Amino acid sequence: MTASDPDSTALLHEVSEAVGAITRHLSVAQVLEVIVSSARRLVGADYAAIGIPDDAGGFAEFITDGIDEEQRLKIGPLPRQHGMLAAILTETEPIRLPDLRRDPRYRWWPKAHPKMAALLGVPIRDVERTMGIVVLTNDLGGPEFTEGDVELIELIASHAAIALTNARLYERSRELTVVEERNRLARELHDAVMQRLFSLRLSARAAAKLVDTAPAEASKRLCEVEALAADAIAELRGVIVELRPADLDAHGLVETLRRHVALLDRLHDTEVTFTAESPVDLSRECEVEVLRLVQEALGNAFRHARARRVCVTVGSERVVVADDGAGFDADEAATRGLGLLSMRERAKAIGGDLLLTTAPGEGTVITLELAT
Repeated sequence: MTASDPDSTALLHEVSEAVGAITRHLSVAQVLEVIVSSARRLVGADYAAIGIPDDAGGFAEFITDGIDEEQRLKIGPLPRQHGMLAAILTETEPIRLPDLRRDPRYRWWPKAHPKMAALLGVPIRDVERTMGIVVLTNDLGGPEFTEGDVELIELIASHAAIALTNARLYERSRELTVVEERNRLARELHDAVMQRLFSLRLSARAAAKLVDTAPAEASKRLCEVEALAADAIAELRGVIVELRPADLDAHGLVETLRRHVALLDRLHDTEVTFTAESPVDLSRECEVEVLRLVQEALGNAFRHARARRVCVTVGSERVVVADDGAGFDADEAATRGLGLLSMRERAKAIGGDLLLTTAPGEGTVITLELAT
């Protein structure tokens, strides 16, 4: 095929998308998942796996694609570095076999393991060492892998090595950032919350001494105690919520939102629920903007809507925050603040669009349409 052939052009587009998806993610876990799914899709394999070896003869990570969760659990624990997997780790060149069972390096597989024949194993290497392996297989009777397949997966593996190195470096830098952030939050706790708690304690002591001799003054002091306690709770909530964005690099957008919603559900009387309809594939910068936008929408629901229930729904095409609160006149939204301008700017920054549906007494639905 030439580069102008329709099939070749489509393949180049597929490879470009796969490489782009791999290099967009800075979490090691996300990089691994994108590598294995992209590799399987590019060569049309029945099964795919990516393994990252540990220093104890096993695999620190072994992620599969094409095997459902139920079957994976039946297969059992992560494999060891033996047989064909050890061969792929040891070799510096790809291994391509029409039937892996006929190779002397093949050992065995667990009873629940799918029966496989054609195999393509490619090491993920940096300059001096093997960082991991990509393994692709087909069912018994399935087609063999071609030289073209080998070239595609070698290309993916070379980009995977760069992405994994960058992800690990980024995660190390994030660990340092988290330490610095914890120190900052500790200072905030001391400077703000601890001072409020100290004042609360003094006011409570004063109220206790005045109960018998000056009930009215004691009552006044107790009102101060209540106000100070409310302020301290608000400060604590703010500090706790600030801890969550660091999860973005470790867990990705969907899981970070899920955890954030679960935290808010515990902190507030309002029922807050989360639904993930499909995976979301965004760049690191876009993930931050979406997270902040959802946090802003949730903050509005708590501060202004007096909602009994708030629902967050996430999908590949849109993110929705809906509440059953007071609602407001949409025509007056521009003059009411409510962070709508900030949310629209965030939506525009990622190439998306923000839709608002609300009316007095009918709740509010904020929809972020993601660029696809």
